[in-house]
Amino acid sequence: MKIDWAALGSVFGVSLVITVGLVTLFTLGIVGLSRQERAAAQGGSAGLAVTGAYVCFSACAAAVGYGIYLIMA
Repeated sequence: MKIDWAALGSVFGVSLVITVGLVTLFTLGIVGLSRQERAAAQGGSAGLAVTGAYVCFSACAAAVGYGIYLIMA
């Protein structure tokens, strides 16, 4: 049995970058929603923060859907 260490390292690196990116996107979405709640408590509006949060959540869902598509294909 021979292991292609370069390919294994490449898969590890790409997986790490994608995972950190998805976690960052999801965290930004949560921060956007929390800013909306804070603005509502203070009597303001945070439409941009909510829009950004929904964009982040949509990007996460799209990435997960694409990953499932790649596995199923």
